[in-house]
Amino acid sequence: MAELHKIIASVKDALAGARDNSHPADATAAVPVSPSAHRAELASTFARELEDVGGKFLGIVTPAELTNRIVSLAGEIAAKTVALGKGLALDMEAIGEALERADFRIVRTLPVADTERAAMRSRVADADLGIAEADYALASTGTLAVVSNARRPGSLTLLPPASLVIVQIDRVMANLAAVMAAMGPAGVAENRLTLITGPSRTADIEKRIVLGVHGPKSLHVIVVWPRDD
Repeated sequence: MAELHKIIASVKDALAGARDNSHPADATAAVPVSPSAHRAELASTFARELEDVGGKFLGIVTPAELTNRIVSLAGEIAAKTVALGKGLALDMEAIGEALERADFRIVRTLPVADTERAAMRSRVADADLGIAEADYALASTGTLAVVSNARRPGSLTLLPPASLVIVQIDRVMANLAAVMAAMGPAGVAENRLTLITGPSRTADIEKRIVLGVHGPKSLHVIVVWPRDD
C-alpha cells in the first residue's frame, strides 16, 4: 500500500500545483486530469473495494519488481508448489523459472488431451498457490475478470487454496460496463469470463461465514505499473 500512497500523493501535489499556478480569471475553469491521475484514482478505489471483500492488495509494482514480490509472497504463505499458466503481458515462464530457483515446485498448465485434463486439474488443485494474470479489474467492486482458455484454465483461480492475481494498470476499469465495452460483443460471446470478488466464502446453517469451501481461502492482488507509463 505504501507505493500506492506515494502515487496518490504525487498526483494530488501535481493537481494542487496546477491550481496554484492558474490565472485568477481561470479559477472556475475545469482542471484537466491526466491519464496517470485517473489510473491512480481507479487503482486506489480498486484496492479499497478489494480489501472490503476480504482480498489482500499487495500494492503497485514495476515490472522489474514483480518477480521478487511473487517469490516473497510464495515464501510468506509457506507454499511448496505453485501453479501458473500463460500470461497476457507477463512472461510467466520467467516467473516460473525464478520460483524454481527459489526451490518452489512448479505446475505449468499446458493444453492437454481430454483424457489428460482431469490429471492436469488434479495437479493444479494440489498446488499451494495459483498465479494468474487478470484480463481486467473492476474498481467499483474490487472484482477481477479473467478469461479462461487451454493455457490459462479457470482451475488456476478456483482450486489452489491461495490465489495470486496480477493485473496491468491500464486494465483497471471503472466498472463492469467498461469491461464489457472493452471486450466488445464478440469478445464477451466467444470467451469464458470468470468474475472474482474476494476469496471464496459461504455461510453454514448458522449463517457463519466460512472461507475456502468452494475456492481459494485467500486472494492476493498485485497491480503492475511501468515507470515510464
